[in-house]
Amino acid sequence: MRLGVFDSGVGGLSVLKSLLQAKLFKEYIYYGDTARVPYGVKDKDTIVKFSLEALDFFKEKKVDMLIIACNTVSAYALEILKANAPFPVFGVIKAGVLAVKNSLKNKKSKILVIATKATVDSHAYKQALLKEGFLWVEEKATGLFVPMVEEGIFEGPFLNSAFEYYFNNLEFKPDALILACTHFPLISNALQQHFGKQTKLIHSGEAITLQLQKEFYLSQIQENVNVEFYASSDVENLKKIAKLWL
Repeated sequence: MRLGVFDSGVGGLSVLKSLLQAKLFKEYIYYGDTARVPYGVKDKDTIVKFSLEALDFFKEKKVDMLIIACNTVSAYALEILKANAPFPVFGVIKAGVLAVKNSLKNKKSKILVIATKATVDSHAYKQALLKEGFLWVEEKATGLFVPMVEEGIFEGPFLNSAFEYYFNNLEFKPDALILACTHFPLISNALQQHFGKQTKLIHSGEAITLQLQKEFYLSQIQENVNVEFYASSDVENLKKIAKLWL
């Protein structure tokens, strides 16, 4: 099977990494809209327009299934993409919510969602988690983490200063921290150290991989896999980052 993975930029490589480790597909097509990243500060109509253009790309590549690695696209354009795609399309939000549901049995557990402004403004995670019966869900836009990850800053004083800026006034210790942006798993070690071992980190890539395994009864393949990388701008830089991250 040929799997497509779409992200607004390079962050979706963190999702691709989890999928590759699971060895569920023979071929992977990754496309990052690097010319127009970030999506997290754009309006809904623009996000939908760009997403449909990406869908046309994957139609041409004849993928069998498409993963929307971008949380912002998953929040605003997933249903439109599903309606226009000749193959199954999955977003990371549902997978993340299912991962929380499987990890936290206490509905009074405190959950913190960190994401881009657009994802937070959609309240997609909060609404879905409240619907599942969770009583305490807070959201925080932490957009500064995106350029830091793009610059390769995964730890150190700059990142710690951003943690202080965003989290110093937090009035509770989260039982679960949802990394609702594909860039954020790259700073998961630093986040875990900041919040402590008792906070469960929910990673989009791991969550979507588990969802696919359960829904389609997929098992590991023994053959060598093939990965193709595409980008709307500077594909060589995307390949360079992929080599480092993967």
